[in-house]
Amino acid sequence: MNGSGVSGLLHDFSLEMTGKDIPALEEAKDSIPQGTRINVTFLGNEDLGMRVDASRAVLDNGFTPVPHISARRLSSQRELEEFLDALATRASVENVFVVGGDPATPMGPYEDSLAVIRTGILQKYGVRHISISGYPEGHPDIDDATLWSALLDKSAALREQELEASVITQFGFDTTPVLSWLKDVRGRGVDAPVRIGVPGPAGIKRLLSYAKRFGVSSSAGIVQKYGFSLTNLLGTAGPDKFVRDLAAGCESEHIDSVLLHFYTFGGMKATAEWIRDFAERQA
Repeated sequence: MNGSGVSGLLHDFSLEMTGKDIPALEEAKDSIPQGTRINVTFLGNEDLGMRVDASRAVLDNGFTPVPHISARRLSSQRELEEFLDALATRASVENVFVVGGDPATPMGPYEDSLAVIRTGILQKYGVRHISISGYPEGHPDIDDATLWSALLDKSAALREQELEASVITQFGFDTTPVLSWLKDVRGRGVDAPVRIGVPGPAGIKRLLSYAKRFGVSSSAGIVQKYGFSLTNLLGTAGPDKFVRDLAAGCESEHIDSVLLHFYTFGGMKATAEWIRDFAERQA
């Protein structure tokens, strides 16, 4: 971690928004520290203009835009270059998050995120920092051996291209597999900063819905450990205990360069205010 304990984890946290969330960003901006990295998704129901507009809004409000590039959703190299050109021209983007994407069959020439990275096109449009995906609990459609191979290959490709790298993980409710995975990441020689995915405070039903969608473990024992019960689905839950447990685990295991990436399932303002208030309580 950069620093120690919870304050180290919360240093330089990042947030996530969709292309439709510009009003939510405007509402939340006063609760977000200037310069904060804000990821902008690349969803199937968004278009290039929405993604670029959202990245521009992030920049205009004093934050750092980190647009996603979904390899399997790109129809052509031309589409990739048009997107990168617009991001560079309108939002001065130097940071991107390259992911494989959901389609079972690629919509164009890029089978996965490594294929996009290996083109060398990203840096031609001013990209200097690339985030890649990590899956502490595995992926419902990809075996562990393939996931590890992909992480190591992408890390090596970014080193070869002399690009800054970081890893952003899927969210979870249980710190045990996260800490085990982090130790394995460092043991395999990946020393890039890792941003552990954390769900911001949200309704319990909504959290469980996203967990099911993304293959995140949500058994009764796990969610009880996280801080809510499957017998009471009407309330909301925040990641208080998860963050404290993760901080303690990183300290005891001497795992460095760990930060947090917040998925704003319950809204950007609610997430930003929770981070602010939680940090104040810990201090």
